[in-house]
Amino acid sequence: MRRSVTHRWRTRAAVALVAAGTLVLAACGSNAGPSGPQLRTINPHGDNISTEGTPKDGGTLILAEDREIVSFDPTVQNSNMAALAVYDSLLKLDDKGEPQPYMARSMETTDNGTTWRMGLRPEVKFSDGTPLDADAVIFNVQRHIDKKSSPSNRYATVIASMRAVDPTTVEFTLKNPSGTFPQLFALPFNSGNLGTIVSPTAIRTKGEASIAKEPVGAGPFTLASWVRDSKLTLVRNPNYWQPGMPHLQGLEFRPLPDTETRYASIENGDVDVVYGGYHTELIRGLGNPNLKVYYGSGNGAEYIYFNQKRAPFDDRRMREAVVRAIDLDALAASQYRGQMERANGYFGDTSPYQSEQARDAWPAFDVEKAKQLVADYKASGGSATVQYKTTNAPNRVAFAEFLQAQLKAVGIDIQVQFYDLAQYSSSVVQSRDFQIAGWVGGPVDGPFPGAFNLFHTGGSTNYGDYSNPQVDAALDTAVSTTDPAQQTKAYQQVQQLTNQDLAVAYYSRGYLSTIAKPEVKGMQRYLTRDTFFATMWLDR
Repeated sequence: MRRSVTHRWRTRAAVALVAAGTLVLAACGSNAGPSGPQLRTINPHGDNISTEGTPKDGGTLILAEDREIVSFDPTVQNSNMAALAVYDSLLKLDDKGEPQPYMARSMETTDNGTTWRMGLRPEVKFSDGTPLDADAVIFNVQRHIDKKSSPSNRYATVIASMRAVDPTTVEFTLKNPSGTFPQLFALPFNSGNLGTIVSPTAIRTKGEASIAKEPVGAGPFTLASWVRDSKLTLVRNPNYWQPGMPHLQGLEFRPLPDTETRYASIENGDVDVVYGGYHTELIRGLGNPNLKVYYGSGNGAEYIYFNQKRAPFDDRRMREAVVRAIDLDALAASQYRGQMERANGYFGDTSPYQSEQARDAWPAFDVEKAKQLVADYKASGGSATVQYKTTNAPNRVAFAEFLQAQLKAVGIDIQVQFYDLAQYSSSVVQSRDFQIAGWVGGPVDGPFPGAFNLFHTGGSTNYGDYSNPQVDAALDTAVSTTDPAQQTKAYQQVQQLTNQDLAVAYYSRGYLSTIAKPEVKGMQRYLTRDTFFATMWLDR
């Protein structure tokens, strides 16, 4: 059987709490608030380029990030919205979440997923003038294999061997058949992407460490300057592989981790684009007729991490008590303007990977049951005083206060600690230095690799160290099979088992969004906010 990837494109919220447990709720349980903009999917994958007219060349696009970039090295785990501007990607996900050719011209298997051949475009060169050829691809993939801390290490180690058939053809032989192998070359940067390729010449001449601060790729822009915690400036790559692109002369990225400051910067015109992480930014953007919003709920969710190797949440009773203690009606009304899209699993209710068994496995709100679970845990000698760590964004502060009151009502006393986003990501979550911790997850374009990373033992975002051999086996099946029906069944099993185990505490779907001025054109994006910059232009 031949399976081929073809070229087809398709201000801080108020927390209304009453100690007696009664709340005056507006629009409880509704996805639509009593007034104001309606939460909805809008322009999820970007603009319709064919309707925007002839692009104008020139100008510098100013973008506000929600955190400072850690590194441009693809083998270093971090969020980097500028990475695709420097690197592009060998393959690119379409609006169905399927990988399609981009810098590479083809990706196909003739033996049902064990051997894959990638065809490269001879015209693609790195910005240092060296060719992006088969040897360059092999060199980059080998870096992920050699570096165990790479977010792509687990993906790359499925490869048994690689060889350059000729300068424009790479052959990958896998240890086991995989129907999802092409996706590894099309993923968002922070998920781990084998398709973001660094110039081997640059690494050999400047050293491995240089790539973190001096990236050399084949993308539409090249690094001009970088003043940490101030701005990153990129300029047009004159030797870019797509003729006539990029249209912009440059990009300027500004790290603005404070949510209120970041959103204010787009409303007052200081920046052209902001990467929104929270519901508050999305709703404000939808309500502003002078802004364009890009958002799709996808899979993934907002949730609370349990550290499953540290008391008290190594005990399922305490994890269940947390889930049962959270009144989602109150949360929706007090902090989401009645528009919270609730989550009871990693996959949404409209996903083929959701099932009645998984829904039934998720605990319902039940204060009395939660109290009993906590009492049982305390009676067995456990402590119900815990630390909750989260970011200092105003909506995360409000959520922490809400959670503190909800858990206190069932006998769990939480002490809250706040951090700025960069410190929180590295020093708290990635370091596993927490008992419970807040997280803004999703949306994602498809089930892989998000579910794998979150639930598989050793997964790159499995910061709570959750582990279940049955879940690992189901995830491995979902990755390896080329049978869509078998893949669906595997992901349904993942949803059901992780709901039974209470791997994390879901409460809402994710709200990652991109918000732009109306003069920004040619936006092409993933639901994760990762942006392809070659087509973008400014109508001013």
